[in-house]
Amino acid sequence: MVFSSAYGTVLSTITPLVTAETVLVSDELNHNCIINAMRLSRPAGKEIYGHNDVAGLERALVAWRGKAKRALVVTDGIFSMRGDHAPLAEIMEVCARHDHAFEENVVCVVDDSHGVGAFGATGRGTEEYTASGSVDILVGTLGKAFGVNGGYVAADADTIRFLRESSQMYIYSNPITAGEAAAALASLRIVAGPEGRALLARLRLLTERFERGLGRIGIETIPGDHPVVPLMIRDTAQTKDLVRYLFENGVLVTGLTYPVVPRGDEEIRAQINADHTEDDIDHVLELVALWARQSG
Repeated sequence: MVFSSAYGTVLSTITPLVTAETVLVSDELNHNCIINAMRLSRPAGKEIYGHNDVAGLERALVAWRGKAKRALVVTDGIFSMRGDHAPLAEIMEVCARHDHAFEENVVCVVDDSHGVGAFGATGRGTEEYTASGSVDILVGTLGKAFGVNGGYVAADADTIRFLRESSQMYIYSNPITAGEAAAALASLRIVAGPEGRALLARLRLLTERFERGLGRIGIETIPGDHPVVPLMIRDTAQTKDLVRYLFENGVLVTGLTYPVVPRGDEEIRAQINADHTEDDIDHVLELVALWARQSG
């Protein structure tokens, strides 16, 4: 089921599934679209568990036994600010273990907009990488790895039929254009074939090269296989200074400072793509190393 944006997909997937007898359970670092979907919903209750804290998720489900008919567990697949991933296999195991305690089940919703097309051996995202099996409801985007526009939700046929009749931003908003749909389909065919596997392998190698280089320089990062690589600067002034310095030298990165991230978590989000070259990676590392020496 295709929407005009992934942001709209999340809002229009979560809110119709929430009733006055639903508890929403969410990772504390979930994307802004999930946070706003929760704000727009009117559940029986909301629980926020610590980042990737599966034990915290389980405690929340235990606490709501007998108090809610449905539990909606929501998490990002890839956390866009950090490039790390949810432990989906463990999350799905916990959801299955407590499913019988809720009359309308424990339903797991995953927004893998930053995962599908760029993560996993064949680009199937966090489900593939963690070998979790299929989650209950998967949201993705056509605007990241596929390079087009729009978002989508995948679920069983009954859920999709329900969403088609109840999702506000599907019913009352425009779809993507025919040209965008054709472009997305072309991207999907590339990812699904030999060219896509070669691009994904190259992407992983470039990501590893960049992470190793940051380690040599002494820049803190969050290691992982995803091509979003955070430089944990942890200072607003220095973050802004490095973003400016890189931009003046022809490199575009995204600086994240308070209040977008908590104080002390200021970072620069670098995004690698398969069209980068080894020279590109090394050039950026040289610039970061020079800035680090100059800034002390």
